[in-house]
Parts: sequence; C-alpha cells; structure tokens
Amino acid sequence: MAQWIFRLKGCLGAKVYSEVPDGGWGWIVAVAFFLVEVFTYGVLKSFGIFLKDLMSDFGESNSRVSWIISICVFVMTFTAPLSSVLSNRFGFQPVVMFGGFLISLGTISTAFTSSINQMYLTIGIVTGRCLFLSVGLGYCLTFLPTVTILSQYFSRRRSVVTAMASTGESFAIFAFAPAFTALKNCIGWRYTMVVIGTLQGIIIICGALLRPIVIKPKTSPTRTEQKITCSLPEEQMQGSVSSGDSGVQSLDELERDLKSGKEQGEVEPLKIIPKKQDISSRNKLLDLTVLKEGSFLCYSAFGLFATLGFFAPQLYVVELSASLGTERDKAAYMLSTMAIAEIFGRLSIGWVLNWGRIRKIFVLLGCVSLMCLVLVFFTIVNGFWGLVVCCVLYGFLLGNIASTHIPMLAEDDVVGIQRMPLAVGVYVCIQSFAGLAGPPLGGVLVDVTQNYRAAFYSCAAGMGLGAVFLGFVHPAKTGHLCSRRDNRQNNPIVEQVSKDKTEEFLEMDKQVIKS
Repeated sequence: MAQWIFRLKGCLGAKVYSEVPDGGWGWIVAVAFFLVEVFTYGVLKSFGIFLKDLMSDFGESNSRVSWIISICVFVMTFTAPLSSVLSNRFGFQPVVMFGGFLISLGTISTAFTSSINQMYLTIGIVTGRCLFLSVGLGYCLTFLPTVTILSQYFSRRRSVVTAMASTGESFAIFAFAPAFTALKNCIGWRYTMVVIGTLQGIIIICGALLRPIVIKPKTSPTRTEQKITCSLPEEQMQGSVSSGDSGVQSLDELERDLKSGKEQGEVEPLKIIPKKQDISSRNKLLDLTVLKEGSFLCYSAFGLFATLGFFAPQLYVVELSASLGTERDKAAYMLSTMAIAEIFGRLSIGWVLNWGRIRKIFVLLGCVSLMCLVLVFFTIVNGFWGLVVCCVLYGFLLGNIASTHIPMLAEDDVVGIQRMPLAVGVYVCIQSFAGLAGPPLGGVLVDVTQNYRAAFYSCAAGMGLGAVFLGFVHPAKTGHLCSRRDNRQNNPIVEQVSKDKTEEFLEMDKQVIKS
C-alpha cells in the first residue's frame, strides 16, 4: 500500500521546471480545464431544457424556477474567496477533486427534491434532498483553481491556450442540449439528472491531473559570484533614507568582515535579509491588500457592471424575436447562432492576444465597447435577419470577453501572475452581486414596460459603465490617474540622496579593499 501511494505521488506530484514551460504537463492541464468547462458551465447553461418540467411538476411560475439558476450562480461566485483560501492552504488537486464530488452529489440529489421551496431552503442547509449548495460551491471549487493553475503553466501561449480550453462550455451546449432532451423524453428529467451527476464525476479525475508547478531556475554559482561585489542590489536601495537602513550590513561590520576575511584567506558572502513584506505575502491565504490597489478596484468595478450585460440576450432574445413576428421555431435558432459565434470569438481572441502587438488590456477594452454598441443595436433592429446579425456579433464578442476577463488578472496591468491565485477569488466574489441581481432586474424592467427591449437597455448601460472603469485600469496602475504633485517633486530628491549614499559606500569600499 505504501509503495502504491509513493508511486501515485510520483506520478501526480509537483512538476519541476527551470522556467515556465509553455507546454509540457500544461497541455494535460488544458485538457482538464476543457472538461471542467464542459461539466460545469456547459451543464449549467443547458439547464434551461428542464425549466418546463420543473414548472409542470411543481406547479410554479417561470420566474420562481429561474431563481434556482440565479441562486446557484450567486453561491458559485460569492464563495470564490473560499476557493482561493482552500487552494492556497491545501493545493489545487484536493480542492478540485472535492469540488467535483460536491457537483456530482448535488446534481444527483436534485433528482429527489419534491418542491421548489426545498431547493431554496437547501441552498444554505443540506437536507439530503437537494444540494444546490453543493452544485454552486462545487462549481466554485473547480473552475477557479483550474484556470489559475493553467495560467501558471503558460506564459507566451497563455492567451491562446486559455481561449481554446474555454471552448468546452460552448461545445457542451451543442452536445448536451439535444442529447439531454432526448434522454429526458425516454427516462424522465429525474433520472436524467442522475445520469448528468454521474458524468460530472469526471471532474474528480480532472482534479487529480492538476499537478502543481515549481519553478527552480538553473544556477551555476562561481567563487566570484559568492564574494562581495561592489554594487548594491536595486531592491536594497529602497530602504528608508532618513534612517540609513538599506537592508544590508553596516560599513563597520563590512570592514570588520573584510579584515577577518583577509586573515582567514576567504571572504564570506554578503547576507541579504529578506523583506518582511515578501515573507508575510507568502503566508497569506487570502490577499485582501489588492483592494488597496486602484488598478484592481477599477478592474473589479468593470467585472461588476459588465456582468449585467451577460444575461439578457440568452434569456430574452427568443421572446424578443417572437414579439417581432418571428416564428418560435426559427427564433430558437438565435441561441445556436450565438453559441457558434462564441466558439469563434474564444479562439480568435487567443490568437490576437498572443500576437502581442497591442496591450492586452486595450484589446479587452475594445471588445467591451463594441459589446455595448451591439446591445444597443438589439433595441433598434427589426426582423429576423437583423436579430441574427446582432446575435452573431454578440456571441463573437461574448467569446472574446468571457475567455479573457479572468486570465487578464495575470497581466501586470492588473495584479500579475504572482498575485493572481490570491486575487481571483476576490474579483469573482465582487462579480457575484451582479450575477444575482442581473436576471431579476431585467425581469422587473420587462414586467413594468411590457417590452423585452428594456432588458437590453439595462445591459447596455451596465456594459458601458464597465468599459469606463476598464479604461481607468492602466492609468491607475501606472500612477497617472491619482498621482500627487508633491510625490513627483520629492522623488528626484530621494533618488539623488540614494545615489549619493551609493557613491559614498562604493568609495569607502574601495579604500577598505586597498588597505
């Protein structure tokens, strides 16, 4: 048994590289992420085929049944910080495997519920009849860790690989919608849920494949590198000028070490004391300090408002098309058109970002701005083909945005790859409030105005606000957004004082060596 465990640990243990591999085991992780997308978001977006069955069996309205998905999405996104904490504490593999178990168990248990009220109540209390808490929490524990570790395995190809792997969601809609519909007609929706939950157990296997990555640069130290150099590391010159504390040995200690080194015939290397800030950041399970960064706050505000624009077309485009005189059979093809365009959008944005000629944050800003215009066009066009064009554009841009907005956290314009595992949970948690409020807000506007276009107006407004905040991300990161005049005037003085101290240190060092 012990030998088997040792072999398993060797096969699924950490992968050590001298640099970011841009491939290697990362391709296996990409396949795992594709399957996680298939059995999480793919299943979630295909849940609409069960709405009429739930309404018929439970005697409930469309709005009350729709709240199941809204609450499930809210639980999934609101508990994102918990996913970050558990991943940083226990690692990606056990967290994703446990999340896959919760998803499978929750979906199977849903088949045995007897009322909508039980589904609402068991969001927070597990009664054994319906575990939508398991489903929502399980989605959170699987998606975020998988996309985070995938970003760590790739650097140059990160954008294109993430975009390709994220197409699992779109392919699942094509495959699952007709397949589950046919299966439901044969064995009923309850047994179909059992089959879906069993298939979702594949996520547990995917979690086991998420081997952590360790980067150990190859070094070949020489004696000249081990001895004292006459230049200070740049990091150590960031100490307090007034106190003279630069983080290295004082001049008296250095002179004493040099004299003792001459007597012993060997000079000991300089001992650099690591910064306390770096040590404390490594030990944090949840990095809330990102909330102090203007770039992250602006990016989170973009995610909050832009999420409002992600729900209306899928929910109301069929009804909007029918209200304009299109037959319902033809109107149903609107969703298929969106899904096809979304696949091409996810793939194309990966190649564009991998091209590297334009800053990635600006590419995302362009996509969000165009999305706002497309949502406005939904309220202007009339007829079947006008809506088809809008659906193609919307699906394409949705694929662009959906596959990049979370991996964009790894870029230096936002938080960077080192802090992404700690910040992604906070970002998705902020998004959760828009995910919960978006569908009911659109429903209220439609009920008040008796016009399905009203939901598209609210989405366009939210997407427009998101574009404004996204435009502030880069200026906030570079300091041009809220820099103070006093700081600009004091920086040259600090740099001059640091330069004088460096020159004085080097001059005294040379004199000590000559003596």
